[in-house]
Amino acid sequence: MRILIIGTGYVGLVTGACFAEMGHLVTCLDINEEKIRLLQQGKIPIYEPGLEELITRNYGHRLFFTTDYPSGIKENKIIFIAVSTPSLEDGKCDTGYIEKVAIEIGKEIDSYRLIVNKSTAPIGTTTFIERIIQDKLQQRGLTTTFDIASNPEFLKEGSAIYDCMKPDRIVIGTKTAKATTLLREIYAPFLLNHDRILSMDIASSEMTKYAANAMLATRISFMNEMACICEKIGANIHHVRQGIGSDSRIGYSFLYAGVGYGGSCFPKDVKALIFLAKEKGYEPTLLQVVEEINYRQKKWLSQTIYNYFSSRGGLKGKTIAVWGLSFKPDTDDIREAPSLTLIRELHAEGAILKLYDPVAMKNTRNIFSGWDNLFFCQNERDAAIGADAIALVTEWKQFRNVDFEKLLPNMKGRALFDGRNQYRSLEMQEKGWDYFGVGIPRT
Repeated sequence: MRILIIGTGYVGLVTGACFAEMGHLVTCLDINEEKIRLLQQGKIPIYEPGLEELITRNYGHRLFFTTDYPSGIKENKIIFIAVSTPSLEDGKCDTGYIEKVAIEIGKEIDSYRLIVNKSTAPIGTTTFIERIIQDKLQQRGLTTTFDIASNPEFLKEGSAIYDCMKPDRIVIGTKTAKATTLLREIYAPFLLNHDRILSMDIASSEMTKYAANAMLATRISFMNEMACICEKIGANIHHVRQGIGSDSRIGYSFLYAGVGYGGSCFPKDVKALIFLAKEKGYEPTLLQVVEEINYRQKKWLSQTIYNYFSSRGGLKGKTIAVWGLSFKPDTDDIREAPSLTLIRELHAEGAILKLYDPVAMKNTRNIFSGWDNLFFCQNERDAAIGADAIALVTEWKQFRNVDFEKLLPNMKGRALFDGRNQYRSLEMQEKGWDYFGVGIPRT
């Protein structure tokens, strides 16, 4: 099937590459000429394991890139919208890019099309798209029929290819049997094992995306709240997690204490759902607390470091090695990353920061360009040499088996602040470290 995907961001590129891998003829369209030029040269603007290989294998055969709206819309029967929907200052979701895309579609279609919204946007956005296209057709004096649908994405950065190729579920919101049938045909190659399509009305489909992310964010904030209580009473959050996770009604997923959630989805979607609820006259108390806890938790690491050094001459002039900058492993995404909060707060206290991340260095440099006392290192060992402390922010696999016994003699201090509870407290203390974990008692 011939498919046009408008938007070559994270969702658009991954979806386009996976559709092409499954045999569809896919054109990815973006108005950013430089990005399209680089993609045509085989240069991928984001880091996602397996994505470059998929694009390389399919480009020129089943996968194409263009900036040409007229030809893209005229040549493809199915149009997916996958553009950015950033947060405004008040938390409202900005649907400006979606609106522009809908206008372009309305200006170009002259025969049946199925328009599918894959961008995360407020409930009612898909119907909003329909109205814009219909208005443009009326202005052109056309009675062309088209269908709209909602098809939210549930891709996890770092495992997006796997999530797309072997989805837990595929949620589609439609108004007509024809739209449902076409979407089933598109996703048929992904469903050879068993049918995982959940078909529903459009509003419910749109809400499902927000509800899923809000639930996951809630579990994270809940565990961080429990970790803070554990620190006060001397309990161990690891043991608590085992105790509640073994309950089949709860399970273990997303029950890790840490330094808060970040990325492009959870923060934005929780804010958008809060705004939407208030706009409709409902006070979303739980969601507001989820966001408040996450904001507070992002400061846990810097506050713990500050408290430690307050009796050691303060942070001014101290060197802190920061391991991990992306909001999670296996991505270069630093949007809303806890590392950004840590860097800003420690820098404000006069600390010298040595930063390292396997793939997110470029994006971090772009944010902190020109800052003094900020150094980007070659690896985790390079960052730790001469440092007064190490702060683990992102749990990259390569940080799991560091030779700490050899590392310690090359440092000025011995403090290790584990923002992801990756190491064993007693073991690290026996090796001579002043170890601090989230919700882990110090013995």
